[in-house]
Amino acid sequence: MAWGLLILAGILEIVWAYTMKLSKGFTLLVPSVLTIVLLIASFALLAQAMKTIPLGTAYVIWTGIGAIGAFALGIFVLGEPVSMLRIIAGILIVSGMLLMKLSS
Repeated sequence: MAWGLLILAGILEIVWAYTMKLSKGFTLLVPSVLTIVLLIASFALLAQAMKTIPLGTAYVIWTGIGAIGAFALGIFVLGEPVSMLRIIAGILIVSGMLLMKLSS
């Protein structure tokens, strides 16, 4: 159950990062409000997951899901540049998340 909450928290992190981008520096009301609501929900789910998952593991997985998800969303939705170095960095993030999961 805790891992499901943690994954959902990470997915919400991706979505709030995207809505923050859409808010244009919190100058647009709807995306700004969505960002805040999603951020609070993501934190609440992370807090629930951390009741049973160790702090370091939970935080690394949560931020990793957000980082990789935002990276992919940037490329596929926002048309951000792709380079071999960025791909390698993404692979290293995923590798670190897998190692953290396996070690807990």
